Amino acid sequence: MQFNIRAVRHHKEENYGNITLIVGGVLWFLLLVSVLASDHPVLGLVMLIFYGLVIWCALAAARALLRAHMFGHYVMVGPQQFPHIQAMVEEGAKKIGLLEAPTAFVYNSHGVMNAIAIRLIGRHRYVWLSSAIIDADDDEQLRFVIGHELGHHVAGHLDDLMNLVRWPSNLVPFLGAAYSRARELTCDRVGAFIVQDLEVSRSALQMLACGSAKLNGQMNSAVFAEQEKLVPPIAGVILKIFSTYPRHTQRVEEVGNWLAVQNYAQSAAPVAAAA
Repeated sequence: MQFNIRAVRHHKEENYGNITLIVGGVLWFLLLVSVLASDHPVLGLVMLIFYGLVIWCALAAARALLRAHMFGHYVMVGPQQFPHIQAMVEEGAKKIGLLEAPTAFVYNSHGVMNAIAIRLIGRHRYVWLSSAIIDADDDEQLRFVIGHELGHHVAGHLDDLMNLVRWPSNLVPFLGAAYSRARELTCDRVGAFIVQDLEVSRSALQMLACGSAKLNGQMNSAVFAEQEKLVPPIAGVILKIFSTYPRHTQRVEEVGNWLAVQNYAQSAAPVAAAA
């Protein structure tokens, strides 16, 4: 099956992505115009560049420190260290067309279930997997989680330039959170594309809510998705607009609907779903 991120990308991510690019670009432009229109435009421009360089250096230093912490405290996955996880990362990356598989790390999360896609110094890609999510998930569910994180890489969510352009759009209330939620839905689709299994995709997402390895095999994803109907409408909307992640119930329902429509066909066209 041929992977095409443009076809898999959720329509809400496309919409909010375009809006954040436009809003961010306009706000950067207005900032530049205000500086040039000031009484001392040259001084203003120099100060703008100076503060930009200071922020860039601070971020670069933070990334270097984080990279040092990663190699010193986390366990790097490779052919001789958790080779079954390494195989999942390599197979997933190949399936979605990444030229180089990210380097994966396992870290002690002290019971917190999480997985992170990250880029630090240079263009090298990383995937972090918490010990808790590995303990709770079976191998196929873990493959979905890895696929979700690979989705952030292949979808361009970690592109520094695009994120810089979009950054001022976070000043618009709720816009940044809406874009973040839509990106998560896209990555759920990438994970589902990699595993090609409806129940695995839904149960992997449900495990984020359940978190119990003991109950893993007893989960009923369809029943869990039905809980969405019990969410109080007004309170649900309030929680949603402040959150950077869709509700677990919505994610289970949405990825199930998307895979059902795909029916494992050769092409993957996005369908509407709640974010």
